[in-house]
Amino acid sequence: MAKWSEIEKEQFSEVLVEWYEREKRELPWRENTEAYRVWVSEIMLQQTQVDTVIPYFERFMSLFPTMKDFAYAPEEQILKAWEGLGYYSRVRNLQTAIREVTEAYDGVVPQSKEAILSLKGVGPYTAGAILSIAYNQPEAAVDGNVYRVYSRLMRIDDDISKAKTRKVFEQAVNQTISQDKPGAFNQALMDLGATICTPKNPKCDMCPVQKYCRAYAENDIEKYPFKSKKLKTKQKYLVTAIIQSNDGRFLVQQRPSEGLLANLWMFPSIEEEKPVEDLVESYQAGVSMPLYLNNQSLGKVKHVFSHLKWDVEIITGVMDEADLIEGYRLVTLEEMKVLPFPVPYQKVWQLYLKTRSEL
Repeated sequence: MAKWSEIEKEQFSEVLVEWYEREKRELPWRENTEAYRVWVSEIMLQQTQVDTVIPYFERFMSLFPTMKDFAYAPEEQILKAWEGLGYYSRVRNLQTAIREVTEAYDGVVPQSKEAILSLKGVGPYTAGAILSIAYNQPEAAVDGNVYRVYSRLMRIDDDISKAKTRKVFEQAVNQTISQDKPGAFNQALMDLGATICTPKNPKCDMCPVQKYCRAYAENDIEKYPFKSKKLKTKQKYLVTAIIQSNDGRFLVQQRPSEGLLANLWMFPSIEEEKPVEDLVESYQAGVSMPLYLNNQSLGKVKHVFSHLKWDVEIITGVMDEADLIEGYRLVTLEEMKVLPFPVPYQKVWQLYLKTRSEL
């Protein structure tokens, strides 16, 4: 790792903050940096693009303008508000943590790093973001952007896939962070990584801190950051059916309360390790009620989780509502609109609607 002089560290933070104040992106959570808003935005931004988050954040804050509104909202309502963002444990943990703040801290997000880190779902990055942006405390907020920017700035060779590497980057950021404007500094790093110091084809000629970048000086930007290869993603094959009852309602099922996509709703599905050859026979064996299924597939949708790939084949069918068994539910189109469905099943529904409209 390259060394910087004390003068370089000070100049770097000044130049970076000046650039941010001049060029910063206009984002709704920056209009008001109250701790609750910062917290919600940072949880939404985990593994999700900024442009995707903006409408979710605005709708979320209109539904739950205060911590108390969110803390005691029904789970189904918060899952529906989060529908499409994925990683639903984020919003469940957020509600648990905000309920604790409401009850244990009189509705005021604590300003102590130790106290914030004790809240469910809050890690070092989120804690650093809240403390620096909402409370103006010089705390590092190390995320993927920071790994990339600082690995290039200081030619840090440590493997960013390893947990212990975070300490290396936190130390580097804490040595250079602006003491006067730490929130602006951390947000500047986010913007720099998102718009200029990008993973591929970084815009080095436009970089406000190019003169401090050791990788640029050595012409080896492409080497950084270093990350060991990920484990192979697991593949699963699903058959899902959109089943209508005699009165036009649709068959749905709630997923288990723990595990992948917990408590969300879906069209009843079966899951296999290998591609399914006989769709109807395999599906009927997995769903224990009388159904009248069409053997012809409507098509397939694919969905990639962080650790798992789904190939989903879609069939249709009908049923008699008198045959409904425990664990399943028949719902109208209006009722479907308020149930939270994860993205894979939204894709299934959209393909079904498209196919129906073309017949």
